[in-house]
Amino acid sequence: MEERWILLGLYEMEGIGKKSVAKLMTGQHSLRELLYYEEGDWIEAGLRKDQATRLAREFNAGWIESRREQVYDRGIEVITYLDSNYPILMKETAQPPWVMYTRGDTRLLHQPSIAMVGTRMPTVYGRKVGEKLAEQLSLAGVTIVSGLARGIDRVCHEAVLRANGKTIAVFGTGVDMVYPPENTSLAEQIAETGLLLSEYPLGTRARQGLFPERNRIIAGLTLGTLVVEADVRSGSLITADAALEAGRDVFAVPGPITSPKSRGAHNLIRQGAKLVTCATDLLEEYRLDLPNAEQLPYNRGRSAEMSGHAEQGLFPKVELSTDERRIIILLEQEEQSLDQLIDRLGWDFGHLHSVLLSLIIKKQISQLPGTKYARV
Repeated sequence: MEERWILLGLYEMEGIGKKSVAKLMTGQHSLRELLYYEEGDWIEAGLRKDQATRLAREFNAGWIESRREQVYDRGIEVITYLDSNYPILMKETAQPPWVMYTRGDTRLLHQPSIAMVGTRMPTVYGRKVGEKLAEQLSLAGVTIVSGLARGIDRVCHEAVLRANGKTIAVFGTGVDMVYPPENTSLAEQIAETGLLLSEYPLGTRARQGLFPERNRIIAGLTLGTLVVEADVRSGSLITADAALEAGRDVFAVPGPITSPKSRGAHNLIRQGAKLVTCATDLLEEYRLDLPNAEQLPYNRGRSAEMSGHAEQGLFPKVELSTDERRIIILLEQEEQSLDQLIDRLGWDFGHLHSVLLSLIIKKQISQLPGTKYARV
C-alpha cells in the first residue's frame, strides 16, 4: 500500500490528532511498518494508551482502503504532505497540513496567488474596494484565495467569478460541509473553475477554533495577504498574523478614519503593512509572469503617473462639493434613509434633495426602495 494512503488513514483515525501524526511523521517510523504495530509499539512511539488501543484494533489496510474509497466516491481529490504536487509555499510554513481535501482545479495551488480577507460585516466602501481589487488582480492573472465567509470573503470570490478569474476557497469545515450554508451555491460555482480546499476530513462541521486554524492555510498558500477592511477584533487579523509568521507580505487598504471597520487595517499600516490603493501597489512587490498585467487600466494609469499625470487609483476621480462629500462619508458606513440623512445633517429637505440628485447623476450613490440611499 502506498505511504500516502497510510498517512490518510492515520490522519482520519478517530482520536488521532495532528500532533500525534506529527510525532509519528517526525519519528523513526516507516509508514508501512505502522500497519503491523501492536498496542505496545504505538505506546512506545509516544501515543496515549487509548490511542494505542484504538489503532491496534482498527488501523489496518482494509480500513484504510475503505476510507480512500469514501473520499473518492464523493469526487474529492486528496493531496498529502508526501505528494509531489503538494504546494511548495504551504510546505514552507510552520504547520503545513498533513492532508488536504480538494474539489476543483488543483493546478491553482501552484499559480501566483494573493489572499484577500476582511470583516464579515463590511461597509459599502469595503465592498466596493474589495470588488475592484479582486477584479483587477484576477484580470492580471493572480489567483485570489479567501475563506468563503460572509462579508469581504464572499465579495472577493464573487468579483473574481464575474471577471472570469480563478479563486480558491479554504474551508473551516469538511470540504463537503459549506459554511455558512447560504454560500453553498457560491461554493459550487467556485468548484467549477476554481478550487475548494480543506484540511478537515469529510463530514467535519463548523465549530469554534476551526476557522482561526484555517486562516494559516489561507496565508500559507499565498505570496501575501491583503486585508481589505477590518476592525480591531476581526478574524482577518489572525490571517495577517499567520502571514507574518510564515514570512509572507501583509498589505492593507486604508479606509475612512471615521469608520470602526477601518481601524484594524490602519493598525496594520502603522505596523509596517504596505498601503494598497490599487492592484499595482501590490503587484509591484513581485516580479510575476502574469499574462494580462500590462493590459490593465491601473498599469496604464501608473505609466501616466510616471509621465507627470495624477494616479487615478481604483476609481476615476470625480469632483465633489463639500456637501456631497459629507453625504458620501455617511453612506460609506451603511445605507441611510432620507429621514436619517435629514436628522444627521440638519439640512432642509430641498437642499438635501438637490445634493442627493447631484450624486445620483454623478453615479456616486443610488436610490433604493423605501427612500433609502446607498454608495455605489
